[in-house]
Amino acid sequence: MSSIGKLVKQAARAQQQIAQIQAELAVRTVEGSSGGGAVKVVAKCDGSITSIKINPQAVNAADVVLLEDMVLTAVNAALEQAKQISSAEMSKATQGLNLPGMM
Repeated sequence: MSSIGKLVKQAARAQQQIAQIQAELAVRTVEGSSGGGAVKVVAKCDGSITSIKINPQAVNAADVVLLEDMVLTAVNAALEQAKQISSAEMSKATQGLNLPGMM
């Protein structure tokens, strides 16, 4: 019974850490850019986009397809960075948690 109690305590502690990390990630931001900084995207580490900035000099009616590609690249860069940070932070919460059958 002792090992079950220990496991329950570990799980509760991990759950508290995960909740705290999720709250911190919800306000932590990262930035992705493309086109030499012509397009910048800010994302939160919870996976949401907070802003997209486009340098007015980058806008030309003939270059709409290029601009769309730069925005897409910047958004994906910001989201990938946010995802990496989120994964790293979450792994800290579950580090040392020995769950039978999980490893």
